[in-house]
Amino acid sequence: MAEQTTYIMVKPDGVQRGLTEEIISRFEGIGLTLVGRRDLTPDLEIAESHYGIHKERPFYPDLIDFITSGPVVAMAWRGEDAIAASRKLIGATNWEEAEPGTIRADFARSIDHNVIHGSDGEETASFELGLWFPEGLDG
Repeated sequence: MAEQTTYIMVKPDGVQRGLTEEIISRFEGIGLTLVGRRDLTPDLEIAESHYGIHKERPFYPDLIDFITSGPVVAMAWRGEDAIAASRKLIGATNWEEAEPGTIRADFARSIDHNVIHGSDGEETASFELGLWFPEGLDG
């Protein structure tokens, strides 16, 4: 097992519903350490960079509208196998397929409003951490 840092974002629906502290608690509960946090409303530039991989998909405009619609909590979590551990805690993208007890199974209301985003691999985590934490992380 290797120590990793991963990017996690509580999306506007999660922030609006007051789920941020519960979500943070769940990450702490699996032994990860919060090493970066920014509370912000994403501008168009960061939203388009983050979701650029989906640019040609029909849902892209709605995705950009949603992610820029209100505050998000951008976080960096560090620990043993942080990426895989986080993905397991978050649950499947489609909340109806998410395992019971995962964040999405417990809180998501639709595939579009699924409360949370987490990096899906080391390369993605590196890109997303650099995008959302351009000043870098401590430690």
